[in-house]
Amino acid sequence: MPTTSGPVAVGAPLTSIAPLIGGPLVDDLLRAAAAAEPDRCAVRAPGTELSYRELDARASRFAAALRASAGPGEVVALAAVLDPVFPTAFFGISRAGAIPALVNPLLREEGLAHVLRLCEARVAVVPPEVYRRLLAVRDTLPALRTILLTEPVPGAEVSTVDEMLATAPAGIPAVPGSPGDTACLQFTSGTTGPPKAVRLSHRNLLVNAAQTAAAHRLDGSSVLFDYLPTFHLMHLTISVAVAGTLVLWPGEDEAAAVDAAADAGATHFYSLPVRMSRLARNPRLPGLAVPGLRAFLCGGSALPPATTDALRRQFGVPVAQGYGLQETSPSTHFDDLGAPVVGSSGRPVAGTDCRIVAVGGTAVLPPGERGEIQVRGPQVMAGYLGRPDGADVDADGWFATGDVGYVDAGGRLFVVDRIKDVFKCDNWLVSPTEIERVLLRHPGVADCAVVDFPDELSGAVAYGLVVPARAGLDPGEVTAYLAERLPYYERPRHLDLVDTIPRSPTGKLARRELRERLVRAANGNPPQEKEPHVFTFINRFTVTGDVAEFEQALHTITEYMAAQPGFRSYQLYRSAADAKVYVETAVWADAAAHKAAISGEGFRGPVRRVLGLAEADAAPFELVTRTEAVAAS
Repeated sequence: MPTTSGPVAVGAPLTSIAPLIGGPLVDDLLRAAAAAEPDRCAVRAPGTELSYRELDARASRFAAALRASAGPGEVVALAAVLDPVFPTAFFGISRAGAIPALVNPLLREEGLAHVLRLCEARVAVVPPEVYRRLLAVRDTLPALRTILLTEPVPGAEVSTVDEMLATAPAGIPAVPGSPGDTACLQFTSGTTGPPKAVRLSHRNLLVNAAQTAAAHRLDGSSVLFDYLPTFHLMHLTISVAVAGTLVLWPGEDEAAAVDAAADAGATHFYSLPVRMSRLARNPRLPGLAVPGLRAFLCGGSALPPATTDALRRQFGVPVAQGYGLQETSPSTHFDDLGAPVVGSSGRPVAGTDCRIVAVGGTAVLPPGERGEIQVRGPQVMAGYLGRPDGADVDADGWFATGDVGYVDAGGRLFVVDRIKDVFKCDNWLVSPTEIERVLLRHPGVADCAVVDFPDELSGAVAYGLVVPARAGLDPGEVTAYLAERLPYYERPRHLDLVDTIPRSPTGKLARRELRERLVRAANGNPPQEKEPHVFTFINRFTVTGDVAEFEQALHTITEYMAAQPGFRSYQLYRSAADAKVYVETAVWADAAAHKAAISGEGFRGPVRRVLGLAEADAAPFELVTRTEAVAAS
């Protein structure tokens, strides 16, 4: 892969943020803030307020008590609940020398079991609703020794965090560590396969806290208001890095959240794009105000321009978004609060480089051309759990994000889509997200989703789902609107009006599942003569090495193959009788498409790793016939 040849967007020097880094461990952020501003409010939530002195003392007591259950280097799963117990437990786990693994509290039983098995958690700190789900899979988690509750559960013989703190000693001696040690495990979203555990070092977290705090223009007077469904570690570390105040608002109502932000004296309002869009359409919006507010900030997905305009007009402050991933601690880009550009994620944060590389290739592209976003900087992860350092980052430090975007002449990043979501129509590259952005500008569209849909002649075409903003919306009106604004290959060939768009609790669109649902519905009883000619591989593996590494290697291959022309579908099965036996099925348009895909290094490199971990019995098949179930009348 090329190194720095070609256009590279470069952030400010790291020296510009050096005073904020401190170190060498992430826990030193809290020690420094408590020493500098002991009486300043560190965390506030409904019914609770903790000064930096109090938070520091609670973290020390939690660390001392935790030593009985988890030693240095062992993993403690911590549910990312929007509650003051999170900062107490996070810094306490770190202070004990253990490794916090941050778990999404919205996961169901199977997802919980997967992430806890993956990280081999010895202790789990969870709220009551997660505890109840955890009980259903407890017998599948042999490494888990202790469960701690964030609040009491009637009848449960399990200690709470407050009960543990009440009997804990004041603290423990400092645990030695170095900046390169693993400070935290975070899990990928699992949209392209089973979630992976990201290993973030103390240096990753410390540097990114400083990078982000500087980009967001935070200082000791900053009051960060979190209107989110779960806790985001970044908001804690950037607030503590400047000894600011973090306000947690777990309520659902967006207008009530703005009222609470005003009462708290918020300077920075953090939320998700989907929540900010709801706020922009809330009937109470014209009467809302936050006198001390300096900015609205978001990330995670694209912020519709209409939302940006509505909030900027009402509150008179910048509305900006950034870009990042779990693998980058998370921030790599943020827009300029002095002059934000609608649709942009901004320039790289300090010490960070960004380049755009041809999808499926290695050529570095010039400004304005779309390709895969690659980033490099001190916040890039050490790697995924179970894999050696450097295995997931190239020799020059570049990390391939899997996102498609472009950089303008000023170095600003514009994120277009995920590689797995873009598709080709008549050999034109089409981005569903770009079509959604145009749809959302129509005054009759409240929400929408676009996926690719198989087409015999074009390969794939756009399929749109629209939630009307008003009664009686005519789909033909929307189609005509798009026809004036999009080239023919981007115009949806199918457009349905629906009541809601299926999204995760954090607002992410489950595009793959939606696509599969539409295809299944369309093919409820397809005529036999229209069966596509397909080429199918059915492979049987018997794992002889590490199972987690084997699954990760297969996942790497699948991500690559899914982006290749002619790919249709993939499924992986694990034997219920023998956990080391797997069967995978991969369906392709024809043998030629499969042959072209396996000739690329994106297949050949990972497959060598698979064959070093398992015995394979591979065989190609061609579809002869298929019989569908006939619904009973």
